[in-house]
Amino acid sequence: MTPPTVQGPTRSSASGPVRGTWALFSAFLLFWLVLEMVNHGGGTIPLGIAGLFTPDLTLFVGPSGSHEAGQLPRGRVPGYNLVHRPVVPLLWLAVCVVLPDPPGTALFTFGIAWLLHIALDRALGYGLRTADGWQR
Repeated sequence: MTPPTVQGPTRSSASGPVRGTWALFSAFLLFWLVLEMVNHGGGTIPLGIAGLFTPDLTLFVGPSGSHEAGQLPRGRVPGYNLVHRPVVPLLWLAVCVVLPDPPGTALFTFGIAWLLHIALDRALGYGLRTADGWQR
């Protein structure tokens, strides 16, 4: 008889080429983010920096519950998965393109940083969570 499988902290099972593609996309986004921040200055700098870290605030927001190391509490999974899907910041960027300045450019920079965060996560092997809170 085989012992039951215990789910533990794991990273994505994405192949090397897929993770490499995410890494190249990350490099492109980092270049674009720095370019936007240098060209526009002002509010683009703090919002660009905030965009890098804001998606992971969902690790701390939401109902908590019992969980193991590497597992996200079930109540936090929907929010985490929502802000870690690339389509969400892409939609954000599309909306920001039509916004007038000054908020449009700064919010656009936030969206680039947000997408960079997701791309870096994927390149490093982190992805969406299962309903139980484990890495997929």
